[in-house]
This record gives sequence, structure tokens and C-alpha cells, in this order.
Amino acid sequence: MEISFKGKTVVITGGAGGIGSVMCEQFAQDGATVICCDLKGAKELAAKLSEKGLNAYGLEFDITDRESVKNSFAKIRAEYGAIDVLVNNAGINVGPEERNHIDKFNDTWWDAILKVDLDGTYNCTKQSVPLMAQGSSIVNISSIVGMVPLRNQCAFTAAKAAVINLTKACAMELAPQGIRVNAVCPGTVGIAITNRLWSKNDAMTGLLSHIPMGRQAVPSEVVSAVEFLASDAASYITGAVLPVDGGWTCGGFARDF
Repeated sequence: MEISFKGKTVVITGGAGGIGSVMCEQFAQDGATVICCDLKGAKELAAKLSEKGLNAYGLEFDITDRESVKNSFAKIRAEYGAIDVLVNNAGINVGPEERNHIDKFNDTWWDAILKVDLDGTYNCTKQSVPLMAQGSSIVNISSIVGMVPLRNQCAFTAAKAAVINLTKACAMELAPQGIRVNAVCPGTVGIAITNRLWSKNDAMTGLLSHIPMGRQAVPSEVVSAVEFLASDAASYITGAVLPVDGGWTCGGFARDF
């Protein structure tokens, strides 16, 4: 299946990150004008993509700051007039050293994760809808942890589960306007930060033992799912939650990572 975003404007949050940067480049290669959004690094990435002859622009703002989000989307409206695709990709989680039972979980981390992963998705979605016409699409990046919870990650689990139900609520609300809203739920993805988390051989062996395909995803495999749901090929799909996890959520699920 050939997917094209020629003539379309695509906004991607968390665009300078491991998966986000791959996403920005792939959408641009497939014809889109990509607006790479991040707290920092977005302009640098956009410059690199522009050097390759791709249509990419960087916009740096804080998705947890509602006034900043409002002003940034006003800039997008002034420059581009409309948005065809929004990918709410930005998200954070705690590292292994910060993971703990809820009675010992760090309140500061709880607040930060909910603000970025959930509030940020809400903020950007709210500001994007007035810029969208019939046939537009929103793809939210949740996680398999939002489908099946893990211990010691109460904030990330809660935020990503909320993103799934926010996706479904928005899908119902926006369907009459011709705007589709779907979610992609990655499992573990082989990017630098993930590889550091599972750097010990025994930890990686334990992790992979729960994945029927026996490996992590590569970022492009997540991006392909996002592009499909964002494209006209998925024109009758809305409110869907698509795991991209190598079969992890099919059966046994890791409880102790």
C-alpha cells in the first residue's frame, strides 16, 4: 500500500525525540509539510530535514503550558492555515530508579507525567480542532501499559490509560466534523533511552521473554502504524486502539518490570 501525504500539513509533538524524529522524517519523505514540535531540538531537526530537501519546520514550545500551546497553534494557523494531521507523540516516564509502589511514588513525578502525557495531549488536541477540516486525523501515542498496567509505574499507567479513553471520547465527538481520532500503543521500542533502561543482559532477556516475536520494535514500525491511521487508507477507522507490541498483550504480560 502506497501512502502519500502530499499537500498535507502534519503537526508532530515530541518531534525531536527518538520515535518523533523518525516520524517527522518519514511523514516528510511521504510528501507532508511537517511541523516538528518539541520543548527543544525541534528547530535543529527541522533544519537537518530541510537540508535533505524535505518540507520541515521547527516549533519549540511547552505542551503543558496552555497559553504557550494556544500561541503556537495561532502561529501555525497564520503560517499554514490548516492542519491535516496531528500526532500527539510527546510523553515522558520515570526511569527504573524512580519506579515505586504508589505509597512511595514521587509526587513531583506524578504531576510531571500527567501534565505531559495527558494534559499535553488534551491541550494540543483542543487547539488543533479549529484548524482541521473534514478528512483530518488525530493519532495519539498511548502505550501497552495503558492497556495492561505494570507495577511501580502508576503515573505512566494512569496517563496512558486516560489517553486511550480520551481518544475514544474525541473520536465520538469529532466524527460529525469528519475528524478521525485513533491511538497507537507501542510496546518496547529500540531507541537510545529504552536500550539504556534494559542495558543489563538479564533484564533484556526477561523483557523479551514476554514478547512472542522475541524482539523490540524499531521506531519505523511504530511510525508505519501511525501513518496508516493518519492516512486516507484508514478513512473508516476512528476510536481504534492499535497495539504495536510484537504480540506482548496477546497473552502473558510482564508484571515486574
